[in-house]
Amino acid sequence: MSTTMTADVTQEQTTAGHRVAQRVIFPPSGDLDVLAVYIDRKKADAESSAHPDDVLGRHSVRVRPGRRMSFGSYFNAFPASYWRRWTVVETVRLVVTTSGPCTVIVYRSNAKGAPQRVESLRVDGERSRTVVDLSLQTFGDGGWYWFDVIAGTEPVVLDGAEWLVPDAGRPHGRTSLAVTTFNRADYCLETIRAVAGDAGLRTVLDELIVVDQGTDKVADQDGFDELAAELGPQLRVIEQPNLGGSGGFSRGMYEVVKAAKSDYVILLDDDINLETASIERLTAFADLCRTPTMVGGHMFDLYNRSVLHTFGEVVEPWIWGPRNAGVGTYFRHDFSRTGLRDSKVLHQCVDVDYNGWWMTLIPTDVIRRIGLAIPVFIKWDDSEYGLRARAAGVPTVSLPGAAVWHVSWGDKDDLVGWQSYFHERNRLISALMHSPLPKGGDLLRDSTMLDMKHLVSMQYYTVNGRLQAQRDVLAGPDRLHEILPTRLAEIRSDAQEYDDGRVAKDVDAFPHVMRRKPRKPGKSTPPNRIELLPKAGLSVLRQLFPVDPTAADHPQARIAHKDASWWRIAQQDSAIVSTADGTGASWYKRDQRRARAMLKASAAQHAKLYRHWDELARAYREALPRITSFEAWERTFGISEDG
Repeated sequence: MSTTMTADVTQEQTTAGHRVAQRVIFPPSGDLDVLAVYIDRKKADAESSAHPDDVLGRHSVRVRPGRRMSFGSYFNAFPASYWRRWTVVETVRLVVTTSGPCTVIVYRSNAKGAPQRVESLRVDGERSRTVVDLSLQTFGDGGWYWFDVIAGTEPVVLDGAEWLVPDAGRPHGRTSLAVTTFNRADYCLETIRAVAGDAGLRTVLDELIVVDQGTDKVADQDGFDELAAELGPQLRVIEQPNLGGSGGFSRGMYEVVKAAKSDYVILLDDDINLETASIERLTAFADLCRTPTMVGGHMFDLYNRSVLHTFGEVVEPWIWGPRNAGVGTYFRHDFSRTGLRDSKVLHQCVDVDYNGWWMTLIPTDVIRRIGLAIPVFIKWDDSEYGLRARAAGVPTVSLPGAAVWHVSWGDKDDLVGWQSYFHERNRLISALMHSPLPKGGDLLRDSTMLDMKHLVSMQYYTVNGRLQAQRDVLAGPDRLHEILPTRLAEIRSDAQEYDDGRVAKDVDAFPHVMRRKPRKPGKSTPPNRIELLPKAGLSVLRQLFPVDPTAADHPQARIAHKDASWWRIAQQDSAIVSTADGTGASWYKRDQRRARAMLKASAAQHAKLYRHWDELARAYREALPRITSFEAWERTFGISEDG
């Protein structure tokens, strides 16, 4: 490690032979809710807090007299272990520019999250540039670098700071952004505005391509024309029928590859708030990866802005479902409660199977090699693509310090209702394509149990979708493109045939709660392992018994969505159950005849899936290159020369 501290060092001297990996940034609005992910506050250090008024600009902040400010935060610490693990970079250079006397202390951590002081530097003078060269040699399993600034008796201003890495003779890559939207024109317009307003991002941007699949068109929004004029040829809007996320993202990937200008395409969801610095960070990281690599960003909760959705995800092979990557990681970490320096589990380097397509960079050469998304509308397209890429020798990295704010899953329950069709079908399809286990491991057993869980919960519309999903899987891969534009409308039209599929917004739309005989008080906690199987068995057997005749005219209970677990709903013959977002409710009614028929169909279809698993797996794996090809998607887009 070498250290230079002088006011005379020029910017050109500090950056010679280097490129910017990431700049220290602050929220443009000074929003107190997000400040915790830009400036860290240690639990035991009350003096490390920052006030929004101290944020002087995008790259500048004031430290008040006698105060310490730590940049060991999500967006401003340097994820050293990720650069060590995936890139050719062996050293990083920290350049800190300050006005006023202060102390700059550089820290590092290891994979266990233990902090270690690296260097303490006293800075004098009105304006100084501190340069520190740091090794990445010991970051094999985890760890970050960061720095703190401590003011003396006078305030000090951090005018800017950068983490630089050696160029390694690599070219600077160019990227295009591909946004898929369906009737979220207001969100999409804000993303366009954010891109237009970030000069640094635009230096690496070829095109921002918006694939508009809705009826509320982005191009019709107030302010769009001005943004289009500002971005000029860097903005392109493509309108097409609604082909879901897989169809919209495939169109964006297709257009970027066909344009043959960009090294990368970065997929972005429509309902996001973009931290624009993430685009430069993803691109810089991808430029220096040892091999072509997909690089994704994390997701924060749009309505609880200091909460991180997950640090990384893998597909659990036995039940074939998503789970957290790494040891001890968990969903929904709140940086306003526990900052990065105190979050030991976030200091490990986590390997992932895929990254959500809320923000993922894909090298265009990888798309040419492995094709576009599978034609499945929504759900599992991103995870399948990550698994397919891995099989082709292309890893995925979820890079800390690059992120978007996205509408949380907390106000959704997409395992219930029309989306259950896509969850079930695409989970089975992706397993048939990629599961390494005989018969998909425990997937079919788990799928059967989910059918029964929904049946005892009187969620017949949900089970209807799941049964249709299983039939479509058994029909094979060659109809996926054909049913892509139509299956959603067909599934949603079925809702009116089911009581649980009809949602009323008015709380007075239902009769009052009444039951002839009060039930004995039941447990309000989930059944433990010993109780689970008997309780589940009794709930299934209950479907064979007659329904209380009064339950058809009056609900027996009103159940809030947060309490709507299967073991509670299964005790009723009818109940008013609120939706996850709190905007309405449905009247669930037990239907003995329908439950028996669906239980029989589920058993028969799962037995058939088990018997034919091997031949279905061969069929789907053989079809994968064909159904993800440019030619197949051209026909679905309606732009194929042969129709």
